[in-house]
Amino acid sequence: MDCCIIGTGYVGLVTGACLADMGHSVTCVDRDAAKVAALVRGEVPIYEAELEAVVRRNLDSGGLLFTGDIRSAVAGAEFVFITVDTPSDAEGNADLTHVDEVAREIAAALDGYKVIINKSTVPVGTTKRVERIIEESMRAHHEFDVVSNPEFLREGTAVFDFSNPARIIIGSDSQKAAMRMTALYRGLDAPLLITDPASAEMIKYASNAFLATKVSYINAIADLCEAVGADVREVSLGMGYDDRIGFEFLKAGPGFGGSCFPKDCRALLNIARENGYDFNLLQGVLVVNREQQERMVAKIERAAGGLQGTRIGALGLAFKANTDDVRESPAVAIVKMLLEKGAAVTVYDPEANDNAAEELAGAEFAPDAYAAVKDADVLVLLTEWDEFKWLDYGRVLSAMKSPVVVDTRNCLDPVVLRKLGFTYEGVGR
Repeated sequence: MDCCIIGTGYVGLVTGACLADMGHSVTCVDRDAAKVAALVRGEVPIYEAELEAVVRRNLDSGGLLFTGDIRSAVAGAEFVFITVDTPSDAEGNADLTHVDEVAREIAAALDGYKVIINKSTVPVGTTKRVERIIEESMRAHHEFDVVSNPEFLREGTAVFDFSNPARIIIGSDSQKAAMRMTALYRGLDAPLLITDPASAEMIKYASNAFLATKVSYINAIADLCEAVGADVREVSLGMGYDDRIGFEFLKAGPGFGGSCFPKDCRALLNIARENGYDFNLLQGVLVVNREQQERMVAKIERAAGGLQGTRIGALGLAFKANTDDVRESPAVAIVKMLLEKGAAVTVYDPEANDNAAEELAGAEFAPDAYAAVKDADVLVLLTEWDEFKWLDYGRVLSAMKSPVVVDTRNCLDPVVLRKLGFTYEGVGR
């Protein structure tokens, strides 16, 4: 089947490459000519496991194309995916500027029946909004349907997640469009739920908000564990064996970040307010998340005996391991607070140094982990990269000025570190 993907950001590029890998003919469109040229050469602008290999394989086979010409791409497609950014505006609402612009461009390019798929994360009612914009902007009447098809890709495992989805959600009032979408995804072994567009749009927000709630909940429990002398790792283990709870998102740490959870929680809060519901529970999730980052800074300050003039070696800047994404990263937020309090901070991340450089102008960037901790008073582990778990901590100890470790991800072994001579602080332990 012929597909057009508008937007080659994280979701668009993964979706396009994986659809091509399923055997569909895919054309990805982007306005950034330099980005398109790089993608044509097989150069992937984001760090994501397996993605570059999938892109290059399908470029070589001819199943995947990149272009800046939206009109020809839409004209040649049966399915048109909208995968543009919907960032938070000043009030926390999802900014639909790019979605609206793309809807108008699609309208100008329509030459026959198309299924237009909104895969961007958007507020309830956006499917109808896109439909209305296209109807008002068409130069000549053509039949089309707009469908909500939210994505559930995790950064770091997105290619696997696309090919092995937990579920496929199709929100459509058109049986014709729903059946064509079912055919598009034939071959993926997953439950397929066909529902109305509003429910499909809400499923995406509700899912991300629930997972964010689990993160804030276990972080609150971690704080309580510290107060009563319990170990949050044992507590989460005991909780996770209950099938009703599960192990996922029950790891205490510095809080959630990235391009989805914070933005989607804010957007859902605003949807609730606009419809007269006071969503105190979700507001609390965001408050706990912000306070958790502040608690990490306070923990580091106590471990260092003060931050003014203290040298910190910070390991990790990405919001999670196996990605170079620093959007709303708790690691970046914590480094900023340390700098504001007068600490000298040297940072290192295996993939995210360049992406964080603009936000952390006051920090020194190191080429590797050992350089980051040289002469440090405190080592702070902020992102759970495997590389950091397997450092030679004897060498780290020799490089540091003081043997103090604050592990905000609980991914190091405190027994081993203490035997080496470190003072170790974790979260909720």
